[in-house]
Amino acid sequence: MTDWTKLSHAYGSAEDIPGLLERIASGREPGLWTDLWSALCHQGSVYPASFAALPRLADLTESEDRAQAVNALNLAGAIMAGAEQPGTAEDVRARHAATVARLLASVNRHLRTATGPTEYIELLESMLGFEGVPGWSENLSWGIVNEEYEISCPGCGTDLYIVLGEAGFFCTSTEYALPDDTADATGTADPAGTRPLRPAVPTDPHGIGGRLHALATADGRHEIAHVLTHVFGDATCPDCSADFTVADRVGAD
Repeated sequence: MTDWTKLSHAYGSAEDIPGLLERIASGREPGLWTDLWSALCHQGSVYPASFAALPRLADLTESEDRAQAVNALNLAGAIMAGAEQPGTAEDVRARHAATVARLLASVNRHLRTATGPTEYIELLESMLGFEGVPGWSENLSWGIVNEEYEISCPGCGTDLYIVLGEAGFFCTSTEYALPDDTADATGTADPAGTRPLRPAVPTDPHGIGGRLHALATADGRHEIAHVLTHVFGDATCPDCSADFTVADRVGAD
């Protein structure tokens, strides 16, 4: 039996967490997930109460309410990504191995029936959190959902934007606002001062890029698979012409 009064979260004592979880489970009060996220995974930081909440979150992933289940999976995934902080991962994974196995099975079920690309990529990131994949369990969804990663050039240190999506697939060091007439005949933007990204050829199913590409393809998420080839592809700095692998810079920054 968990003694929540002896645990802490972002704002102090965790004695309020059981009640908050019960209110969320009832499904009658909107907005409570924001409160739970703020307490248990505040700006990516995790706390003793965060890990204690994992079994309750695993229960919520079995809810018939899909929104409840997906919210629980995403919060649990973020908590496990936070568990990779130095000195905590091995202990947390050992103590919560059965719960993490439940969460991993649940996220794989929900991936197959994701309601849209954003939900799919967020669940994919949660899956990586449960698997203990460092870096991408925190960095995958933000850049793909927002169609942009901000990185630094390994050659000259310039801040760069890696642009992915409707605006095109390119690297630039300047703020970009693309008028309609910047698109070429294929619909891909090519504004001045940019360098096009060079997509990877995902031949290694055991590497993280190849594996994620294979999963997205198998699940019929071809648009996401296409974006992933650029996330794990190469780029050239438009300022100093240094070549680099996008994924390496995302991880470094």
